[in-house]
Amino acid sequence: MYMLLWNSAHKSRFPRKGEGGGVIKEKMIHEKDQVKDIKIAYVGGGSRGWAWTLMNDLAKAEDMSGSVYLYDIDYEAAKNNEIIGNKIGGGWSYVAVKTIGEALTGADFVIVSILPGTFDEMEYDVHAPEKYGIYQSVGDTTGPGGMIRAMRTVPMIREIARAVKEYSPDAWVINYTNPMAICVKTLYEEFPEIKAFGCCHEVFGTQKLLSQALEDIHGISGAKRSEICVNVVGINHFTWFTSARYKNIDLFDTYTRFVDKYYETGFDKKGDANWMNNSFSSAARVRFDLFKRFGYIAAAGDRHLAEFCDRDEYLTDPETVKKWTFGLTTVEWRKNDLVNRLAKSARLLSGEEEFKLHNSGEEGVNQMRALLGLDKLVTNVNVPNRGQISNLPLGSVVETNAVFSADSVIPVMAGELPESIYEKIRKVSEENDRAVEAAFSEDLNTCFEVFCESHLLKDLTDEQKKALFDEMYEGTKKYLSMYKK
Repeated sequence: MYMLLWNSAHKSRFPRKGEGGGVIKEKMIHEKDQVKDIKIAYVGGGSRGWAWTLMNDLAKAEDMSGSVYLYDIDYEAAKNNEIIGNKIGGGWSYVAVKTIGEALTGADFVIVSILPGTFDEMEYDVHAPEKYGIYQSVGDTTGPGGMIRAMRTVPMIREIARAVKEYSPDAWVINYTNPMAICVKTLYEEFPEIKAFGCCHEVFGTQKLLSQALEDIHGISGAKRSEICVNVVGINHFTWFTSARYKNIDLFDTYTRFVDKYYETGFDKKGDANWMNNSFSSAARVRFDLFKRFGYIAAAGDRHLAEFCDRDEYLTDPETVKKWTFGLTTVEWRKNDLVNRLAKSARLLSGEEEFKLHNSGEEGVNQMRALLGLDKLVTNVNVPNRGQISNLPLGSVVETNAVFSADSVIPVMAGELPESIYEKIRKVSEENDRAVEAAFSEDLNTCFEVFCESHLLKDLTDEQKKALFDEMYEGTKKYLSMYKK
């Protein structure tokens, strides 16, 4: 059922007695099922989102303690988070540092959560294609926006991978940055012996939806997301469940009845998902439609799923999007949200607002606890395919469940992709691998060729594709100086 991701070929990457770095080392003190003196390096430590989530979850984890080193190109932002983190406390000290080497040296865990560029660059990713009738509901993973963002992101992730190799080669690296599959692939291409995986909470939302279906159809309330046992297959943001159970109940039958009941109206249980911002909510109608079409449960949010389909299905225009009851997340919204988060940061710094611990719904800290030997955990992650999806290429980054235990990540053998969804997922896998190859080539013409292959651009002429690429390149060229014609 399971297979080793880090096997005998990579044994040299695990720390030996007396070595620095890595989660198995002498400096850690195990007392009464507690692990102390952990060092976490946070690359992108000035974050006003994921960093606060990490602080929250670490404070709630009473069986581990240590220090978090915050590195960010915006040192002031990292310094502010140092103050906020130390106010939250919970057995953790926070230190802002000016170099990535200071952050990574001796780290047991490295968290990568960066914004490649600014929202000004993302404005081109998301909105420049709209001039040609190309609407993207997210614009950070696939399509023209995903490719241009990948061109910015890959060089940054390569640099981070090289730094991990130099300063903390035995650390576990947890990536949160999008495009997820491309980032994880880049980490392994740059440093093949790295111990890295990517985390995404999109699957959690569909597990939550299944628990709601269980209550709606069978009257069974209180089912925890962790009790919804699913087989996860696919590529990040285009994930699927090929089986789903709650105890002795086959949830495919439950979901069929649930979809039939809410197909036309959608299902939206207000105020019941603390992991999801209202701006990103939907009524799951895209998921419902994909289930009817392909027979398997699409397991990401509607905004992401829609972008992997032909644009005349769910993204023809804003009116079509509204019909399917999800939203186009504009960069203007993101900029306004940043203003609000900066204001919250100021309040937390001044003491005007107190940070309140809450259930974040994220699993990064629980993954660390499992890797430290404090627990076992089965959850979905993004890692290179070593056969866990048997009919996708080896080495392509896929998303399946994996078993986390002491210094070990073992992907679950998810089996073959079913025929009905195989071709769609295979294409996404191939596009991601091609994007990484193009970015590594640092050749602008090669990147343009991959850009043109996007399914969202298939109705554009060659001239239109060139004009769009040139505009998006010009808008973000500050971060693309490494690419040459």
